[in-house]
Amino acid sequence: MDNLDILIVEDELFQREMLRDFLRKAGHRATEAESGEKALQLLEKGCFDLMLMDFRMPGMNGLETLLKVKTIDPEIDVVIMTAYGTVETAVSAMKAGAGDYITKPMDLDELAMLIRRIAEHRTLVRENEILRQELKIKGVTSEAIQYKSPKMAELIQLAARIAPSQATVMIQGETGTGKELFARLIHHLSPRAAKPFVAVNCAAIPETLIESEFFGHEKGAFTGAFQRRIGRFEQADSGTLFLDEIGELSPAVQVKLLRFLQEREFQRVGGEKTVTSDVRIITATHQDLEATVKEGTFREDLFYRVHVVALKIPPLKERREDIPVLMTHFIRRFAEANRRKIDGVSREAQDLLVKYDYPGNVRELENIIERAIVITRGSVISTDDLPFQNPVCGNGEAGTSKTPAGNLHQAIAAMERRMIQDAMQQADFNQSKAALLLGLGERMLRYKLKKYGLK
Repeated sequence: MDNLDILIVEDELFQREMLRDFLRKAGHRATEAESGEKALQLLEKGCFDLMLMDFRMPGMNGLETLLKVKTIDPEIDVVIMTAYGTVETAVSAMKAGAGDYITKPMDLDELAMLIRRIAEHRTLVRENEILRQELKIKGVTSEAIQYKSPKMAELIQLAARIAPSQATVMIQGETGTGKELFARLIHHLSPRAAKPFVAVNCAAIPETLIESEFFGHEKGAFTGAFQRRIGRFEQADSGTLFLDEIGELSPAVQVKLLRFLQEREFQRVGGEKTVTSDVRIITATHQDLEATVKEGTFREDLFYRVHVVALKIPPLKERREDIPVLMTHFIRRFAEANRRKIDGVSREAQDLLVKYDYPGNVRELENIIERAIVITRGSVISTDDLPFQNPVCGNGEAGTSKTPAGNLHQAIAAMERRMIQDAMQQADFNQSKAALLLGLGERMLRYKLKKYGLK
């Protein structure tokens, strides 16, 4: 953990000196200010990582000081100290830019833990900024991985640590969380960065063709094989092969994949020559593969081969801090692509977007923003431009809507049918895209389309 430059803003001398001695003993550098005015003067002259500030002070109070502090240094972390630990105090402080608050009389162990968490987060942010610069130098924009949450910062660091190794990586996460983006990040940070990155969606390839897609085929291997075809394993030689939705592989292909991982060699379909390929495998799945192993649909030995290092991406609803950052990114991108001048999002629309649970995750947010930019009449996206008015929130309720009474199976079937219709419309009636939005395999989607009489 890094030692921090901490500014103590406290009008009571005893409290100020007690905090100063405690922080210096912990290895931090502590500076004192007896008022908000003095704190602003010190900020103008120097640079601090963290400010511990009393909420009620003579002259400028903590809230007034905080608002001015954030205009001088938006990156500084601020913790409010108050003997008036009310919800209103916390809310107003958080809205003004405070990262946290602590009540008086202070528990010094709690304060130490709070400072440790802030120090660790600042270290992550700094390392990730260095990482961004390294990617930029390598010519990799990586701009699609937009985040603010500590969860994503930790994942980025984990990806950076495992990238230089040869370990097989499994990326887990719901559909639309950005699994391929992380696979590309690992590739670009690895010694294989200058070599090919080849991505294969296992769920999108018909079962009869997947072996040929993976390993290639010789001329005449089957009807329509008019010439030799090089498979994805050869195309990715010396580079990285990303196998998305690996849980969709048939048992026969699982055996061949396992053999390759063990021997690093294979044969083309219809061929006798053994081909070798030096390729790093990164896999991804939205399924619980451990459950499929228990069910017997996924080989246990293959699971352990592809599960050497696991990286789990949380759904968007578990990292809502990232939503405003992603919104800004998508607005900029789609406004430029559609030659529209978009100044931002109204407060009401932003509230709806932040509260929505995003069953389709980042991909769904991207789709919502693109649609809003295309249909909005003004330069600011409003609630009228969103496909929902009462978003599904964390408690599972959608605005003031009520769950209909009646037969449970009928209600579930009606909801499923409506979700499939919505996904098909969002995907412009492309079954592969709709299946991804719904988190289903294409075969299962075709079955459900037939079941509900949808075309």
